Amino acid sequence: MDWIMLFAAALAAGAINALAGGGSFITLPALLFHGLPATAANATSATAVLPGYVTTLTRLRREVEAPAGLNLPTMIAIAAAGGVSGAALLLATGDRAFAAIVPWLMAVATLIFAAGPWIKRATRGRRAPRSIAIPALYLTCAYGGYFNGGVGIIMIAVLGLLGQTRLLSSVAMKAVTSAVLTAISVLVYAAFGLVHWPLAALMAGGALIGGWLGAATGHAIDPRWHRIGIVVIGVVMTALMFGRGA
Repeated sequence: MDWIMLFAAALAAGAINALAGGGSFITLPALLFHGLPATAANATSATAVLPGYVTTLTRLRREVEAPAGLNLPTMIAIAAAGGVSGAALLLATGDRAFAAIVPWLMAVATLIFAAGPWIKRATRGRRAPRSIAIPALYLTCAYGGYFNGGVGIIMIAVLGLLGQTRLLSSVAMKAVTSAVLTAISVLVYAAFGLVHWPLAALMAGGALIGGWLGAATGHAIDPRWHRIGIVVIGVVMTALMFGRGA
């Protein structure tokens, strides 16, 4: 029954990530409640959702377009550097400290997700200097390598500050950077033995299917209700995480 629930969690996470992100609100708590240590759960969760990013990117490949003045290799390099930095920070944090931080990270990520529309409005039409926007992109990728929750919303806002104006291109570039930073961080996690491979393989299958379904059917879902649903999930999971640590 645990394995069925983990597969279902990954299926839902893959579909959610194909739309606006937030899949880790489901996969990470599911793995923690399954009994994995916090750092292993985070690493396994990142490994599990990676195929969903790839599937989404495959469907949106024609929309991939770097912001004006940047190119795709540069964006990929920044995402890779951020992924390595975030993964290294997780290793330095250690399991005990990370377990104490997780509920607070969940709470912050949920708030970021809930504030998504306001963040987009605040950054719309505002192009920050590259000296600010590019470091912000790197820090966003580092955050994603450390803890993936809510990174999609931050990424789209940063892309807006870099001058990205087309929504589909922003979503596609979010998929590119998320796939790269997650792949790089997973390689680091794997090198230090943090990934629980049987569970990661099981959940990757679910995320793969979910990512395809989400990208194919997402247009039929009212974005407002999708956002409300993810925020509710985030609030519930955050409360459960705080209760678990009590």
